Amino acid sequence: MLLEPTLRRVGAVAIAALMLGTAPAALMAETPADTLVLAGAIDDIVSLDPHEAYEFSGLDVVNNTYDGLVEINPTTLQTEPGLAESWSVAEDGLTYTFKMKAGVTFSSGNPVTAEAAAYSLQRAVKLNKTPAFILNQFGWTAETVDAMITGAGDTLTIKVDKPYAPTFLYNCLTAGVASIVDADVVKANEVVTDGVSDLGNEYLKTHSAGSGAYTLKSFKPNEGYVLEMRPGYWRGDAKMAKVFMTHVPEAATERLQLEKGDIDVARTLTPVDVAGMAGNADVVIQEDVGGQIYYLSFNQKNENYKNAKFLDAMRWAVDYQGMADTFMKGAAVVHENFLPSGYLGALDDNPYSLDIEKAKALIAESGIKDPVIKLSVRNAADRMDVAQSIQNTFGQAGIKVDLSVGEGAEQLKEYRARQHDGTLQTWGPDYPDPNTNSSTFAENPDNSDAANNTGYLAWRNAYDPGEMTAESKAAVLEQDPAKRVEMYAALQKKFRETAPFIVMFQQARQTGVRANVKGFYTGGAVDSTAYWLVTK
Repeated sequence: MLLEPTLRRVGAVAIAALMLGTAPAALMAETPADTLVLAGAIDDIVSLDPHEAYEFSGLDVVNNTYDGLVEINPTTLQTEPGLAESWSVAEDGLTYTFKMKAGVTFSSGNPVTAEAAAYSLQRAVKLNKTPAFILNQFGWTAETVDAMITGAGDTLTIKVDKPYAPTFLYNCLTAGVASIVDADVVKANEVVTDGVSDLGNEYLKTHSAGSGAYTLKSFKPNEGYVLEMRPGYWRGDAKMAKVFMTHVPEAATERLQLEKGDIDVARTLTPVDVAGMAGNADVVIQEDVGGQIYYLSFNQKNENYKNAKFLDAMRWAVDYQGMADTFMKGAAVVHENFLPSGYLGALDDNPYSLDIEKAKALIAESGIKDPVIKLSVRNAADRMDVAQSIQNTFGQAGIKVDLSVGEGAEQLKEYRARQHDGTLQTWGPDYPDPNTNSSTFAENPDNSDAANNTGYLAWRNAYDPGEMTAESKAAVLEQDPAKRVEMYAALQKKFRETAPFIVMFQQARQTGVRANVKGFYTGGAVDSTAYWLVTK
């Protein structure tokens, strides 16, 4: 149920108090000193069970209420020990041993043990919700996981089906789906229906059972959530006693609340709102990047898109910087590689820029006369702005672009069925390891229509990457991290020069915070928001 308009007017602090079932002592335009009050669009939350949560807003809660064996440092975005203090891998690359930190407890007071860690990873695989595929990549199934993941004393043993790059496993273990839960609490709240346990899933949708800095006090879909600090957190106690998040999808409303002091942080501002607050000394705009990338791709069932000269011409006919500096300002930065900045092996060089004369010359060399592209684009303002810019600059180069505008679901259905000509899309990584994007952009094990490999973006575009499929698969098995970085760098360079894709931008974030708020980290492209370091 959405908040009624009357509630929206009383301010975020009052709303948060109402969520707790209490009446605020006074409606104030300044948030309490020990409380972080945020507003954002959080209607994407499906569940707060860490082994089911897969949406951005839900993972923010998971990141603050649970921990994993391996963690991402919020300030450096580098992996570091989490609930495991150390780990090693056997010479055969198939067996990993994790030593658990001593003295760490769950919010219930129960100790964090190797047995609880094994139970948690087993549970995530058996529950088999959307993010389970991240763990299933290691050969774990409901039938095999109990034997492949075991815990005893202070030692967790993990077996995998292939000698993957250790960094691949460690990066995947930082994902929300690898969070460690309090096995005793979860088991005590299982619901059994017709002899089948829900593994505590219904309970964890709206409760927490983790070792994180906060516990979940209250959650109401499409309204908000309340987190409470728990003393004795192993990383150091959170600075804010409470965190109140309220669902405010309207950017203009968030801006008004931020400027009045009703909230400390606004998560869903538009570039227009940001520009409108310029000069306001009470507000600071924090800039960060997200993991989403924007790209054009072309279906190679059309022979024109197998012509190397024509593909190259299109790369030089995009006004990358012009778009980033105007209508996309604050929402995207120029980025021309399939790995987002922040990922292992990411490239940050952008070799292409708008050059109409060069594009014209390449079209002439291609031998293609009067080329026409039917470009599918979602009917959303930001997508339409990009599409119209491309239509304009392609037109200047001699490529006619006809826009095929439709709803997002309709466009995706066409794209996944390989029925498009050209398309404008975005793609967000599924987990913080380069394989997440490399495997979908640069791999296509079977290019036939019958294969229906819609999870591969290469397949969707009827594109056979040739040797790149094997090179990408080799990179995920490379044991030497430095060599793995080199392999992804080479792969991206080859891809951007030969594939029927034009990667253009990476998502940018602009978060509005009150000037007295310090230490708010949104997680970059590889992690979720951290609340426990915030001070006021």
